[in-house]
Amino acid sequence: MDAPTTTPGENGMSGGDGWFAPRKTLPASPRDAGHAVHESPRVVAAPSPQHRSAPQHHGTAPEHGPAQRVAPGGEASADTVLIRRTMTEIGPIADKVTSYFYALLFIRRPDLRALFPPAMDTQRDRLLKALLTAAEHLDNTPVLVDYLRDLGRGHRKYGTLAEHYPAVGECLIGALSTYAPAVWSPEMEAAWVRAYTTMAQVMIDAAAADELRSPAWWHAEIVAHDLRTPDVAILTVRPDQPYSFLAGQYTSVETPWWPRVWRHYSFASAPRPDGLLTFHVKAVSAGWVSNALVRRARPGDVIRLGPPTGSMTVDHTTDSGLLCLGGGTGIAPIRALVEDVAERGARRPVEVFYGARTDRDLYDIDTLLRLQQSHPWLSVRAVVDQQARLRLPDALRDYGPWNEYDAYLSGPPGMIRSGIDTLRDIGIPSSRIRHDSLEELLVVGS
Repeated sequence: MDAPTTTPGENGMSGGDGWFAPRKTLPASPRDAGHAVHESPRVVAAPSPQHRSAPQHHGTAPEHGPAQRVAPGGEASADTVLIRRTMTEIGPIADKVTSYFYALLFIRRPDLRALFPPAMDTQRDRLLKALLTAAEHLDNTPVLVDYLRDLGRGHRKYGTLAEHYPAVGECLIGALSTYAPAVWSPEMEAAWVRAYTTMAQVMIDAAAADELRSPAWWHAEIVAHDLRTPDVAILTVRPDQPYSFLAGQYTSVETPWWPRVWRHYSFASAPRPDGLLTFHVKAVSAGWVSNALVRRARPGDVIRLGPPTGSMTVDHTTDSGLLCLGGGTGIAPIRALVEDVAERGARRPVEVFYGARTDRDLYDIDTLLRLQQSHPWLSVRAVVDQQARLRLPDALRDYGPWNEYDAYLSGPPGMIRSGIDTLRDIGIPSSRIRHDSLEELLVVGS
C-alpha cells in the first residue's frame, strides 16, 4: 500500500522512513544575550488515550493547517467526503475497530503499552475517537488546528516521542481498511493518509514549540481540601513552578494513586497573586481520579498537572454582557469568569444561571452571592429542579433579551447540547456561544 510520507527528504524521496514520517523540526534560534540558548528542540509528542474534547477558538488558519482538496461553494472537500464515508461504514462496529486498532498498536509496538493506563476499559477509545473526530472535520481548519495544537502540547506530559506517530497512523489505516472493506479503496486510503500525516505534523510542531517555553508537567501540592457535599470537594493546590493560565480554562490532573490516568478539571478562580489553583471535583461512579481526589486526597499530597488549555475565556476587547450557564461542578469556570471581570474593573453585565438537582447541590452559591453583593453588575440565579423536568437552559426564556450577550456554557454534555439549541433559539448567534466540548463545538461551528 503506497502512501505519501508527511514530508519528503531533501531529494524529494521519503528517505526510507516509511509512512507518516515526521518532518524535521528546525533548530531553535539562539536567545538574546543574557538568556539561555537552546539546542534544536527534542520533539516530544505522543499518542495517549486521555483526551478532553477540544476548545472553541476563533482564529485564522495557521501556516501548517490540514491539507485539503477544497470543493467549490463551501462544500465538503473530496478527502472529507471519503473520510465521512468511512465513518458511516464503521459506525455500527466502532468497538471492534477500537479493539483491533489497539491490538495492532501493541503487537507492533509493545513499548507503547506503557504510555497507557494499566486498565483501559473506560477510556481505550479516546485516542482513536480523537483521531477520527478530527479527521472527519478537516474542512473546519481554524478550529481543528487549534484543537490539534492543544493535543500536541498536552501529549508532552506522557514523556513520549514524535516517532511514535508513524505506528499510530499505520495501525489506524490497518483498522479502518479491515473493518470498512465495502467502501475501502486506494483513493480512500490516500485521503486518510493525507489527513493523518498533516494532523500529526501540527501536533508535533506544537509540542516542539511548547518545549521551549514550558515544562511537560507541574507537580502541585494539595494545601486545602474542603468537602462541600458527600461527593463534591474543593481542592486548592500549589504548583512547584509558575503556572500561567486564563480564567475559563482547564487542565489535566494525575493522582499518585492512578498513574498515567489523567482527567480534566477547570480552574475555579481567576489567576491569584499567591499562585494557588483551585478545582471543584465531583466523585462519579467508577471514577478513579475523581473518587481519589474527593475521598482519599489530603493536604500534603502531591498531584501532577498538565498544561492549561481551553478558550472559554472573556473577550476584554468588548463590553458585551456575559450570559453564563453552569450546571453542577460546571459552575467552577463560571466563577472564574466572574472574578476575571471583577478584577478588570469593567462594569459590564454578567448574568449567571446556576443549575442543580437539589438545594444541597448548590455547594458554591454562597460565594457567588457574596460576589453579587459586591458587584451591582452581577446577577446570580439558582435553578433547582428536583423532578428533573426543567432543563437549565430553558430557564433563560423567562429573562432577557440576550441577543447582545456572549454566552458561556459549562456542565454535563447534555446540558451543553440543549444549551446550544436554546441559545440559538433566543437569538444568540453561534459565533458568540463559548464552551469546551469538541463534538458540540463542531456543530456550533458548522
